[in-house]
Amino acid sequence: MNFHQLLHNLLEDTLAASLPAFASELIICATIIVLLCLRIILPKWETSAFYTMLIGTALALSYAAPWQYLKPDALSEPVSIFTGMLVFDTFSVYIRSLLLFFVLLFTVFTQTSGFPSRENSADFYVLVLGATLGMCLMASANHMLIVFLGLEMASVPSYVLTGMMKSRRESSEAALKYAVYGAGASGVMLYGISLLVGTLGSAHIPTMATQLASLLSGELGSDCTMVLVLGSLMTLVGLAFKLSAVPFHFWAPDVFEGASAEVAAFLSIASKAAALALLVRVAVGFSVVADLSGTASLEPVRHYICGVIAVMAAATCTFGNLAAYGQTNMKRLLAYSTIAHAGYMMMPVAAAIALVSIDLLSARQAIGSMAFYLATYLFMNLSAFACVALLRNRLNSEEIDSYSGLIRTSPGLTICFSIALLSLLGLPPLAGFVAKFAIFASVLESGLLALLAIGVLNSVLSLFYYIRVVKVMAMSNEAAEATAKTPLTSVAGSYILLVTAPIVVLGLWWNGLFNWASAAAASMLF
Repeated sequence: MNFHQLLHNLLEDTLAASLPAFASELIICATIIVLLCLRIILPKWETSAFYTMLIGTALALSYAAPWQYLKPDALSEPVSIFTGMLVFDTFSVYIRSLLLFFVLLFTVFTQTSGFPSRENSADFYVLVLGATLGMCLMASANHMLIVFLGLEMASVPSYVLTGMMKSRRESSEAALKYAVYGAGASGVMLYGISLLVGTLGSAHIPTMATQLASLLSGELGSDCTMVLVLGSLMTLVGLAFKLSAVPFHFWAPDVFEGASAEVAAFLSIASKAAALALLVRVAVGFSVVADLSGTASLEPVRHYICGVIAVMAAATCTFGNLAAYGQTNMKRLLAYSTIAHAGYMMMPVAAAIALVSIDLLSARQAIGSMAFYLATYLFMNLSAFACVALLRNRLNSEEIDSYSGLIRTSPGLTICFSIALLSLLGLPPLAGFVAKFAIFASVLESGLLALLAIGVLNSVLSLFYYIRVVKVMAMSNEAAEATAKTPLTSVAGSYILLVTAPIVVLGLWWNGLFNWASAAAASMLF
Protein backbone atom coordinates (compact mmCIF):
# COMPACT_ATOMS: atom_id res chain seq x y z
CA MET A 1 0.00 0.00 0.00
CA ASN A 2 1.51 3.34 -1.08
CA PHE A 3 1.26 6.65 0.80
CA HIS A 4 -1.63 7.94 -1.33
CA GLN A 5 -3.76 4.85 -0.61
CA LEU A 6 -2.86 5.02 3.10
CA LEU A 7 -3.90 8.66 3.30
CA HIS A 8 -7.12 7.98 1.37
CA ASN A 9 -8.08 5.11 3.69
CA LEU A 10 -7.31 7.24 6.73
CA LEU A 11 -9.48 10.11 5.51
CA GLU A 12 -12.30 7.77 4.56
CA ASP A 13 -12.21 6.06 7.96
CA THR A 14 -12.11 9.39 9.79
CA LEU A 15 -14.84 11.16 7.83
CA ALA A 16 -17.19 8.26 7.18
CA ALA A 17 -17.00 6.26 10.42
CA SER A 18 -15.05 7.98 13.16
CA LEU A 19 -16.37 11.54 13.21
CA PRO A 20 -20.09 10.57 13.26
CA ALA A 21 -19.42 8.23 16.19
CA PHE A 22 -17.48 11.04 17.91
CA ALA A 23 -20.20 13.67 17.42
CA SER A 24 -21.01 14.18 21.12
CA GLU A 25 -17.38 14.87 22.00
CA LEU A 26 -17.08 17.29 19.08
CA ILE A 27 -20.13 19.19 20.35
CA ILE A 28 -18.50 19.41 23.79
CA CYS A 29 -15.41 20.91 22.14
CA ALA A 30 -17.56 23.39 20.21
CA THR A 31 -19.41 24.37 23.40
CA ILE A 32 -16.10 25.07 25.15
CA ILE A 33 -15.04 27.36 22.30
CA VAL A 34 -18.40 29.18 22.32
CA LEU A 35 -18.19 29.69 26.10
CA LEU A 36 -14.73 31.23 25.81
CA CYS A 37 -15.80 33.47 22.94
CA LEU A 38 -18.97 34.65 24.69
CA ARG A 39 -16.94 35.70 27.71
CA ILE A 40 -15.06 38.11 25.46
CA ILE A 41 -17.92 39.22 23.21
CA LEU A 42 -20.73 39.49 25.80
CA PRO A 43 -19.01 40.02 29.17
CA LYS A 44 -22.04 41.80 30.68
CA TRP A 45 -24.57 39.08 29.81
CA GLU A 46 -24.08 37.15 33.02
CA THR A 47 -26.38 34.23 32.24
CA SER A 48 -24.93 33.53 28.79
CA ALA A 49 -22.60 30.85 30.14
CA PHE A 50 -25.45 28.97 31.80
CA TYR A 51 -27.66 28.91 28.71
CA THR A 52 -24.75 28.02 26.43
CA MET A 53 -23.76 25.18 28.73
CA LEU A 54 -27.34 23.93 28.91
CA ILE A 55 -27.90 23.99 25.15
CA GLY A 56 -24.50 22.48 24.31
CA THR A 57 -24.87 19.62 26.80
CA ALA A 58 -28.43 18.87 25.68
CA LEU A 59 -27.31 18.83 22.04
CA ALA A 60 -24.41 16.49 22.86
CA LEU A 61 -26.80 14.19 24.72
CA SER A 62 -29.19 14.14 21.77
CA TYR A 63 -26.33 13.04 19.48
CA ALA A 64 -25.32 10.35 21.98
CA ALA A 65 -28.86 8.97 21.46
CA PRO A 66 -28.98 6.16 24.04
CA TRP A 67 -32.63 5.55 23.14
CA GLN A 68 -31.45 4.58 19.66
CA TYR A 69 -28.31 2.53 20.37
CA LEU A 70 -29.40 0.76 23.56
CA LYS A 71 -32.33 -1.03 21.99
CA PRO A 72 -31.97 -4.83 21.69
CA ASP A 73 -29.53 -5.71 18.86
CA ALA A 74 -29.29 -2.07 17.76
CA LEU A 75 -25.47 -2.03 18.00
CA SER A 76 -24.25 -5.48 18.85
CA GLU A 77 -20.67 -5.48 17.56
CA PRO A 78 -18.03 -2.94 18.70
CA VAL A 79 -16.65 -0.61 16.04
CA SER A 80 -13.05 0.64 16.22
CA ILE A 81 -12.69 4.31 15.31
CA PHE A 82 -9.71 6.59 14.71
CA THR A 83 -7.53 3.65 13.61
CA GLY A 84 -8.32 1.64 16.72
CA MET A 85 -7.55 4.34 19.31
CA LEU A 86 -11.18 4.41 20.46
CA VAL A 87 -14.05 1.95 20.34
CA PHE A 88 -17.69 2.78 19.68
CA ASP A 89 -20.09 0.30 21.26
CA THR A 90 -23.14 0.17 23.50
CA PHE A 91 -21.03 0.46 26.66
CA SER A 92 -19.38 3.70 25.52
CA VAL A 93 -22.80 5.03 24.44
CA TYR A 94 -24.27 4.25 27.88
CA ILE A 95 -21.42 5.81 29.90
CA ARG A 96 -21.22 8.85 27.62
CA SER A 97 -24.98 9.38 27.89
CA LEU A 98 -24.86 8.96 31.66
CA LEU A 99 -22.09 11.56 31.94
CA LEU A 100 -23.86 14.06 29.69
CA PHE A 101 -27.18 13.58 31.48
CA PHE A 102 -25.43 14.18 34.79
CA VAL A 103 -23.71 17.33 33.46
CA LEU A 104 -27.13 18.57 32.30
CA LEU A 105 -28.57 18.09 35.81
CA PHE A 106 -25.37 19.45 37.35
CA THR A 107 -25.62 22.66 35.31
CA VAL A 108 -29.12 23.31 36.66
CA PHE A 109 -27.83 22.41 40.14
CA THR A 110 -25.14 25.10 40.01
CA GLN A 111 -27.67 27.67 38.85
CA THR A 112 -30.09 26.94 41.69
CA SER A 113 -27.39 26.81 44.37
CA GLY A 114 -25.64 30.00 43.26
CA PHE A 115 -22.17 28.50 42.80
CA PRO A 116 -20.12 29.59 41.01
CA SER A 117 -20.66 33.34 40.88
CA ARG A 118 -21.89 34.55 37.54
CA GLU A 119 -18.64 36.31 36.68
CA ASN A 120 -16.78 33.00 37.14
CA SER A 121 -19.42 30.77 35.55
CA ALA A 122 -17.80 30.66 32.09
CA ASP A 123 -14.48 29.46 33.51
CA PHE A 124 -16.26 26.97 35.73
CA TYR A 125 -18.32 25.45 32.93
CA VAL A 126 -15.30 25.27 30.59
CA LEU A 127 -13.45 23.25 33.24
CA VAL A 128 -16.47 20.98 33.76
CA LEU A 129 -16.80 20.33 30.03
CA GLY A 130 -13.06 19.76 29.67
CA ALA A 131 -13.15 17.15 32.41
CA THR A 132 -16.26 15.58 30.87
CA LEU A 133 -14.50 15.31 27.51
CA GLY A 134 -11.65 13.41 29.15
CA MET A 135 -14.14 11.14 30.90
CA CYS A 136 -15.84 10.33 27.59
CA LEU A 137 -12.45 9.34 26.19
CA MET A 138 -11.88 7.11 29.23
CA ALA A 139 -15.18 5.33 28.57
CA SER A 140 -14.25 4.49 24.96
CA ALA A 141 -10.47 4.00 25.30
CA ASN A 142 -9.01 1.18 23.21
CA HIS A 143 -5.36 2.22 23.40
CA MET A 144 -3.07 2.82 26.37
CA LEU A 145 -2.21 6.33 25.16
CA ILE A 146 -5.91 7.22 25.22
CA VAL A 147 -6.17 5.65 28.68
CA PHE A 148 -3.54 8.03 30.00
CA LEU A 149 -4.69 11.02 27.93
CA GLY A 150 -8.32 10.63 29.03
CA LEU A 151 -7.33 10.23 32.67
CA GLU A 152 -5.22 13.40 32.59
CA MET A 153 -7.85 15.39 30.68
CA ALA A 154 -10.37 14.46 33.39
CA SER A 155 -7.98 15.07 36.29
CA VAL A 156 -6.33 18.41 35.56
CA PRO A 157 -9.59 20.45 35.33
CA SER A 158 -10.75 18.70 38.52
CA TYR A 159 -7.74 20.10 40.39
CA VAL A 160 -8.72 23.63 39.38
CA LEU A 161 -12.41 23.08 40.16
CA THR A 162 -11.48 22.04 43.68
CA GLY A 163 -9.78 25.39 44.28
CA MET A 164 -12.52 27.56 42.74
CA MET A 165 -13.35 29.11 46.12
CA LYS A 166 -10.21 31.24 46.09
CA SER A 167 -11.10 33.12 49.28
CA ARG A 168 -11.13 29.93 51.38
CA ARG A 169 -7.83 28.57 52.64
CA GLU A 170 -9.27 25.04 52.90
CA SER A 171 -10.20 25.09 49.22
CA SER A 172 -6.69 26.08 48.13
CA GLU A 173 -5.14 23.44 50.38
CA ALA A 174 -7.47 20.78 49.00
CA ALA A 175 -6.65 21.73 45.39
CA LEU A 176 -2.91 21.65 46.10
CA LYS A 177 -3.12 18.27 47.83
CA TYR A 178 -5.27 16.87 45.03
CA ALA A 179 -2.86 18.13 42.33
CA VAL A 180 0.28 16.85 44.07
CA TYR A 181 -1.13 13.40 44.80
CA GLY A 182 -2.71 13.23 41.34
CA ALA A 183 0.58 14.08 39.64
CA GLY A 184 2.33 11.34 41.61
CA ALA A 185 -0.33 8.78 40.74
CA SER A 186 -0.20 9.76 37.06
CA GLY A 187 3.59 9.41 36.98
CA VAL A 188 3.44 5.94 38.50
CA MET A 189 0.69 4.93 36.08
CA LEU A 190 2.62 6.22 33.06
CA TYR A 191 5.67 4.23 34.06
CA GLY A 192 3.51 1.13 34.49
CA ILE A 193 2.02 1.63 31.02
CA SER A 194 5.51 1.96 29.56
CA LEU A 195 6.51 -1.37 31.15
CA LEU A 196 3.45 -3.14 29.71
CA VAL A 197 3.80 -1.58 26.26
CA GLY A 198 7.53 -2.27 26.11
CA THR A 199 7.11 -5.90 27.13
CA LEU A 200 4.13 -6.68 24.88
CA GLY A 201 5.28 -4.60 21.91
CA SER A 202 2.03 -2.67 21.42
CA ALA A 203 -0.14 -0.02 23.07
CA HIS A 204 -3.35 -1.23 21.40
CA ILE A 205 -5.26 -3.07 24.16
CA PRO A 206 -6.69 -5.96 22.04
CA THR A 207 -3.26 -6.48 20.47
CA MET A 208 -1.65 -6.42 23.90
CA ALA A 209 -4.09 -9.13 25.06
CA THR A 210 -3.23 -11.26 22.01
CA GLN A 211 0.49 -10.81 22.63
CA LEU A 212 0.00 -11.70 26.28
CA ALA A 213 -1.89 -14.87 25.35
CA SER A 214 0.95 -15.84 22.99
CA LEU A 215 3.53 -15.28 25.72
CA LEU A 216 1.58 -17.29 28.28
CA SER A 217 1.05 -20.18 25.89
CA GLY A 218 4.82 -20.57 25.58
CA GLU A 219 7.65 -20.31 28.04
CA LEU A 220 7.45 -17.00 29.84
CA GLY A 221 10.65 -16.01 31.63
CA SER A 222 10.55 -14.99 35.28
CA ASP A 223 11.97 -11.55 34.44
CA CYS A 224 9.18 -10.95 31.95
CA THR A 225 6.57 -12.12 34.45
CA MET A 226 7.85 -9.74 37.10
CA VAL A 227 7.83 -6.82 34.67
CA LEU A 228 4.23 -7.55 33.63
CA VAL A 229 3.04 -7.87 37.24
CA LEU A 230 4.84 -4.67 38.27
CA GLY A 231 3.55 -2.79 35.23
CA SER A 232 -0.04 -3.87 35.83
CA LEU A 233 0.09 -2.86 39.50
CA MET A 234 1.58 0.52 38.66
CA THR A 235 -1.07 1.06 35.98
CA LEU A 236 -3.73 0.22 38.52
CA VAL A 237 -2.45 3.03 40.76
CA GLY A 238 -3.85 5.69 38.43
CA LEU A 239 -7.22 3.96 38.15
CA ALA A 240 -7.43 3.35 41.91
CA PHE A 241 -6.58 6.99 42.61
CA LYS A 242 -9.38 8.19 40.34
CA LEU A 243 -11.76 5.71 41.98
CA SER A 244 -10.55 6.75 45.47
CA ALA A 245 -10.03 3.06 46.16
CA VAL A 246 -8.01 1.94 49.18
CA PRO A 247 -5.06 2.50 49.60
CA PHE A 248 -5.22 5.48 47.20
CA HIS A 249 -8.24 7.10 48.85
CA PHE A 250 -6.40 9.54 51.13
CA TRP A 251 -7.11 12.61 49.01
CA ALA A 252 -10.90 12.26 48.91
CA PRO A 253 -12.05 13.39 52.41
CA ASP A 254 -9.88 16.53 52.46
CA VAL A 255 -10.70 17.42 48.86
CA PHE A 256 -14.44 16.94 49.38
CA GLU A 257 -14.38 19.05 52.54
CA GLY A 258 -12.31 21.83 50.98
CA ALA A 259 -14.21 21.99 47.69
CA SER A 260 -17.74 23.29 47.33
CA ALA A 261 -20.60 20.81 47.59
CA GLU A 262 -21.22 21.26 43.87
CA VAL A 263 -17.67 20.30 42.90
CA ALA A 264 -17.72 17.42 45.39
CA ALA A 265 -20.87 16.13 43.67
CA PHE A 266 -19.11 16.31 40.29
CA LEU A 267 -16.08 14.42 41.59
CA SER A 268 -18.12 11.78 43.39
CA ILE A 269 -20.39 10.96 40.43
CA ALA A 270 -18.75 11.80 37.11
CA SER A 271 -15.22 10.78 38.11
CA LYS A 272 -16.45 7.49 39.55
CA ALA A 273 -18.47 6.66 36.43
CA ALA A 274 -15.55 7.34 34.10
CA ALA A 275 -13.00 5.53 36.27
CA LEU A 276 -15.22 2.46 36.59
CA ALA A 277 -15.81 2.43 32.83
CA LEU A 278 -12.05 2.58 32.26
CA LEU A 279 -11.47 -0.17 34.82
CA VAL A 280 -13.94 -2.37 32.92
CA ARG A 281 -12.25 -1.55 29.60
CA VAL A 282 -8.78 -2.44 30.85
CA ALA A 283 -9.80 -5.49 32.93
CA VAL A 284 -11.95 -7.03 30.20
CA GLY A 285 -9.49 -6.00 27.49
CA PHE A 286 -6.69 -8.02 29.10
CA SER A 287 -8.97 -10.96 29.97
CA VAL A 288 -10.09 -11.96 26.47
CA VAL A 289 -8.75 -11.76 22.94
CA ALA A 290 -10.64 -10.69 19.85
CA ASP A 291 -11.26 -14.15 18.35
CA LEU A 292 -11.41 -15.97 21.73
CA SER A 293 -8.82 -18.48 20.43
CA GLY A 294 -6.29 -17.51 23.07
CA THR A 295 -8.76 -17.06 25.89
CA ALA A 296 -7.67 -20.26 27.62
CA SER A 297 -4.09 -19.01 27.73
CA LEU A 298 -5.25 -15.91 29.62
CA GLU A 299 -6.72 -17.90 32.52
CA PRO A 300 -3.82 -16.98 34.88
CA VAL A 301 -4.28 -13.31 33.93
CA ARG A 302 -7.99 -13.49 34.77
CA HIS A 303 -7.27 -15.06 38.16
CA TYR A 304 -4.74 -12.32 38.86
CA ILE A 305 -7.01 -9.45 37.75
CA CYS A 306 -10.02 -10.88 39.58
CA GLY A 307 -8.02 -11.35 42.78
CA VAL A 308 -6.54 -7.85 42.76
CA ILE A 309 -9.88 -6.13 42.06
CA ALA A 310 -11.74 -8.29 44.61
CA VAL A 311 -9.23 -7.57 47.39
CA MET A 312 -9.23 -3.87 46.59
CA ALA A 313 -13.05 -3.79 46.48
CA ALA A 314 -13.33 -5.52 49.87
CA ALA A 315 -10.76 -3.21 51.49
CA THR A 316 -12.30 -0.10 49.93
CA CYS A 317 -15.90 -0.63 51.04
CA THR A 318 -14.81 -1.79 54.52
CA PHE A 319 -12.51 1.17 55.15
CA GLY A 320 -15.01 3.67 53.72
CA ASN A 321 -17.82 2.49 55.97
CA LEU A 322 -15.70 2.26 59.12
CA ALA A 323 -14.06 5.67 58.62
CA ALA A 324 -17.45 7.36 58.11
CA TYR A 325 -18.50 6.64 61.70
CA GLY A 326 -16.58 9.44 63.40
CA GLN A 327 -17.31 12.20 60.88
CA THR A 328 -19.05 15.38 61.99
CA ASN A 329 -18.87 17.20 58.65
CA MET A 330 -21.48 16.11 56.10
CA LYS A 331 -19.19 16.42 53.09
CA ARG A 332 -16.50 14.31 54.76
CA LEU A 333 -19.12 11.70 55.61
CA LEU A 334 -20.29 11.64 51.99
CA ALA A 335 -16.65 11.40 50.88
CA TYR A 336 -16.19 8.20 52.88
CA SER A 337 -19.58 7.02 51.60
CA THR A 338 -18.27 7.59 48.06
CA ILE A 339 -15.20 5.50 48.87
CA ALA A 340 -17.41 2.69 50.18
CA HIS A 341 -19.63 2.76 47.10
CA ALA A 342 -16.57 2.61 44.85
CA GLY A 343 -15.82 -0.68 46.59
CA TYR A 344 -19.34 -1.95 45.97
CA MET A 345 -19.16 -1.05 42.28
CA MET A 346 -15.81 -2.79 41.84
CA MET A 347 -17.31 -6.07 43.06
CA PRO A 348 -19.27 -6.88 39.87
CA VAL A 349 -16.16 -6.10 37.80
CA ALA A 350 -14.29 -8.83 39.69
CA ALA A 351 -17.31 -11.10 39.26
CA ALA A 352 -17.39 -10.47 35.49
CA ILE A 353 -13.70 -11.40 35.11
CA ALA A 354 -14.28 -14.56 37.14
CA LEU A 355 -17.24 -15.52 34.93
CA VAL A 356 -15.51 -14.93 31.56
CA SER A 357 -14.27 -18.50 31.23
CA ILE A 358 -17.46 -19.99 32.71
CA ASP A 359 -20.40 -18.14 31.20
CA LEU A 360 -20.08 -15.08 28.94
CA LEU A 361 -23.77 -14.21 29.35
CA SER A 362 -23.43 -14.08 33.14
CA ALA A 363 -20.26 -12.02 32.77
CA ARG A 364 -22.18 -9.49 30.68
CA GLN A 365 -24.94 -9.40 33.27
CA ALA A 366 -22.36 -8.63 35.96
CA ILE A 367 -21.11 -5.64 33.96
CA GLY A 368 -24.74 -4.66 33.35
CA SER A 369 -25.41 -4.66 37.11
CA MET A 370 -22.48 -2.30 37.61
CA ALA A 371 -23.82 0.00 34.86
CA PHE A 372 -27.26 -0.02 36.51
CA TYR A 373 -25.70 0.80 39.89
CA LEU A 374 -23.94 3.79 38.33
CA ALA A 375 -27.23 5.23 37.08
CA THR A 376 -28.97 4.89 40.45
CA TYR A 377 -25.88 6.22 42.23
CA LEU A 378 -26.11 9.35 40.09
CA PHE A 379 -29.51 10.25 41.53
CA MET A 380 -28.69 9.20 45.10
CA ASN A 381 -25.49 11.20 45.41
CA LEU A 382 -26.73 14.18 43.42
CA SER A 383 -29.77 14.44 45.69
CA ALA A 384 -27.62 14.20 48.81
CA PHE A 385 -25.12 16.85 47.67
CA ALA A 386 -27.93 19.13 46.46
CA CYS A 387 -29.42 19.01 49.96
CA VAL A 388 -26.00 19.76 51.47
CA ALA A 389 -25.52 22.76 49.15
CA LEU A 390 -28.98 24.16 49.86
CA LEU A 391 -28.55 23.78 53.63
CA ARG A 392 -25.12 25.41 53.37
CA ASN A 393 -26.77 28.45 51.82
CA ARG A 394 -29.45 28.55 54.52
CA LEU A 395 -27.44 27.61 57.62
CA ASN A 396 -23.92 28.70 56.62
CA SER A 397 -22.72 25.34 57.93
CA GLU A 398 -22.02 21.84 56.66
CA GLU A 399 -21.76 20.24 60.09
CA ILE A 400 -24.20 17.43 60.82
CA ASP A 401 -25.18 18.95 64.18
CA SER A 402 -26.46 22.06 62.41
CA TYR A 403 -29.20 19.92 60.85
CA SER A 404 -30.80 19.34 64.27
CA GLY A 405 -34.60 19.44 64.14
CA LEU A 406 -34.67 20.23 60.43
CA ILE A 407 -37.93 18.29 60.13
CA ARG A 408 -39.71 21.13 61.96
CA THR A 409 -38.63 23.90 59.59
CA SER A 410 -38.26 22.04 56.27
CA PRO A 411 -40.12 18.72 56.34
CA GLY A 412 -40.05 18.23 52.56
CA LEU A 413 -36.30 18.78 52.35
CA THR A 414 -35.74 16.43 55.30
CA ILE A 415 -37.76 13.68 53.62
CA CYS A 416 -35.85 14.05 50.34
CA PHE A 417 -32.49 14.03 52.15
CA SER A 418 -33.54 10.96 54.14
CA ILE A 419 -34.65 9.14 50.98
CA ALA A 420 -31.23 9.76 49.38
CA LEU A 421 -29.36 8.53 52.47
CA LEU A 422 -31.55 5.47 52.96
CA SER A 423 -31.15 4.58 49.29
CA LEU A 424 -27.36 4.86 49.64
CA LEU A 425 -27.78 2.46 52.55
CA GLY A 426 -29.74 0.09 50.31
CA LEU A 427 -33.12 -0.13 52.01
CA PRO A 428 -36.17 -1.27 50.00
CA PRO A 429 -38.20 -0.16 48.14
CA LEU A 430 -35.68 2.45 46.97
CA ALA A 431 -33.40 2.28 43.93
CA GLY A 432 -30.31 1.63 46.04
CA PHE A 433 -31.76 -1.69 47.19
CA VAL A 434 -32.38 -2.89 43.63
CA ALA A 435 -28.89 -1.83 42.57
CA LYS A 436 -27.16 -3.56 45.47
CA PHE A 437 -29.27 -6.67 44.97
CA ALA A 438 -28.17 -6.80 41.32
CA ILE A 439 -24.45 -6.53 42.06
CA PHE A 440 -24.62 -9.00 44.95
CA ALA A 441 -26.47 -11.46 42.70
CA SER A 442 -23.66 -11.26 40.13
CA VAL A 443 -21.03 -11.78 42.85
CA LEU A 444 -22.95 -14.81 44.12
CA GLU A 445 -23.15 -16.31 40.63
CA SER A 446 -19.39 -15.89 40.19
CA GLY A 447 -18.72 -17.95 43.30
CA LEU A 448 -16.86 -15.17 45.13
CA LEU A 449 -18.65 -15.95 48.39
CA ALA A 450 -16.13 -14.24 50.68
CA LEU A 451 -16.49 -11.02 48.67
CA LEU A 452 -20.28 -11.34 48.84
CA ALA A 453 -20.17 -11.78 52.63
CA ILE A 454 -17.97 -8.69 52.99
CA GLY A 455 -20.34 -6.66 50.81
CA VAL A 456 -23.45 -7.68 52.76
CA LEU A 457 -21.72 -7.07 56.10
CA ASN A 458 -20.63 -3.61 54.99
CA SER A 459 -24.17 -2.76 53.96
CA VAL A 460 -25.25 -3.55 57.52
CA LEU A 461 -22.37 -1.52 58.99
CA SER A 462 -23.28 1.53 56.91
CA LEU A 463 -26.72 1.56 58.54
CA PHE A 464 -25.45 3.36 61.62
CA TYR A 465 -23.86 6.47 60.11
CA TYR A 466 -26.62 7.06 57.55
CA ILE A 467 -29.32 6.61 60.19
CA ARG A 468 -27.42 8.97 62.52
CA VAL A 469 -27.89 11.84 60.06
CA VAL A 470 -31.58 11.03 59.64
CA LYS A 471 -31.95 10.88 63.43
CA VAL A 472 -30.35 14.31 63.87
CA MET A 473 -32.70 15.83 61.29
CA ALA A 474 -35.92 14.11 62.35
CA MET A 475 -35.63 13.27 66.05
CA SER A 476 -33.39 15.92 67.63
CA ASN A 477 -35.06 18.13 70.23
CA GLU A 478 -33.11 21.19 69.12
CA ALA A 479 -34.77 23.16 66.35
CA ALA A 480 -32.84 24.27 63.28
CA GLU A 481 -32.50 27.96 62.58
CA ALA A 482 -35.50 29.67 61.04
CA THR A 483 -33.43 30.55 57.97
CA ALA A 484 -33.42 26.85 57.07
CA LYS A 485 -37.04 27.00 55.94
CA THR A 486 -37.04 25.67 52.40
CA PRO A 487 -40.34 24.56 50.92
CA LEU A 488 -40.26 22.16 48.01
CA THR A 489 -42.27 24.72 46.03
CA SER A 490 -39.19 26.97 45.84
CA VAL A 491 -36.79 26.73 42.89
CA ALA A 492 -34.10 24.93 44.91
CA GLY A 493 -36.68 22.72 46.61
CA SER A 494 -38.21 21.76 43.26
CA TYR A 495 -34.79 20.76 41.94
CA ILE A 496 -34.17 18.51 44.94
CA LEU A 497 -37.59 16.94 44.44
CA LEU A 498 -36.76 16.44 40.75
CA VAL A 499 -33.55 14.48 41.44
CA THR A 500 -35.00 12.58 44.43
CA ALA A 501 -38.15 11.32 42.70
CA PRO A 502 -36.22 8.87 40.41
CA ILE A 503 -34.80 7.17 43.53
CA VAL A 504 -38.32 6.09 44.47
CA VAL A 505 -39.48 5.46 40.89
CA LEU A 506 -36.49 3.27 40.00
CA GLY A 507 -36.98 1.30 43.17
CA LEU A 508 -40.41 0.24 41.93
CA TRP A 509 -40.08 0.37 38.12
CA TRP A 510 -36.46 -0.42 37.37
CA ASN A 511 -36.86 -2.75 34.40
CA GLY A 512 -36.45 -0.15 31.63
CA LEU A 513 -33.17 1.26 32.97
CA PHE A 514 -31.87 -2.23 33.74
CA ASN A 515 -32.55 -3.28 30.14
CA TRP A 516 -30.49 -0.31 28.94
CA ALA A 517 -27.67 -1.28 31.31
CA SER A 518 -27.82 -4.88 30.07
CA ALA A 519 -27.72 -3.67 26.46
CA ALA A 520 -24.68 -1.54 27.34
CA ALA A 521 -22.83 -4.60 28.61
CA ALA A 522 -23.75 -6.72 25.58
CA SER A 523 -20.83 -5.42 23.50
CA MET A 524 -18.17 -5.83 26.20
CA LEU A 525 -17.66 -9.58 25.72
CA PHE A 526 -18.67 -9.98 22.11
